[in-house]
Amino acid sequence: MDALDKSILRLMQHDLSLSVNQIAEQVGLSTTPCWRRIQQLEKQGVIKGRVALLEPEKVGLGTTVFVQVKAGKHDDKWLKSFATHAANLQEVVEFYRMSGEYDYMLKVMVADLKSFDVFYKKLVSGVDLSDVTSSFAMEQIKYTTKLPII
Repeated sequence: MDALDKSILRLMQHDLSLSVNQIAEQVGLSTTPCWRRIQQLEKQGVIKGRVALLEPEKVGLGTTVFVQVKAGKHDDKWLKSFATHAANLQEVVEFYRMSGEYDYMLKVMVADLKSFDVFYKKLVSGVDLSDVTSSFAMEQIKYTTKLPII
């Protein structure tokens, strides 16, 4: 990936509504070579998709909860089963296997405390967990989907 590709990616992360022509203009290319670069970045998997970013509160998801989970077991079957179970819960918007005291971290978006209780019951149902702890976000200080492309 060269400097032009990085410039294209920065622009696309900032405003995907820009046309290929506008992106090309800003990076100093003509439209066709710029479009080919974008297509190549998609083919290589650098660009994973194109999405609309939504305002959570405006779609009824005003509560963000970070859930930490300790595995009930540490065998391959349990790990795969839990990963599939948790990943299929629509309230889970991010899901990580972690190092440290807790094995998993889930970012969960729900409407309110009552909705979280419903989610929590789904999360723990039928899964052997050692420990689950939840922290409610009081204020979002920074949120970005832009990766620092250097």
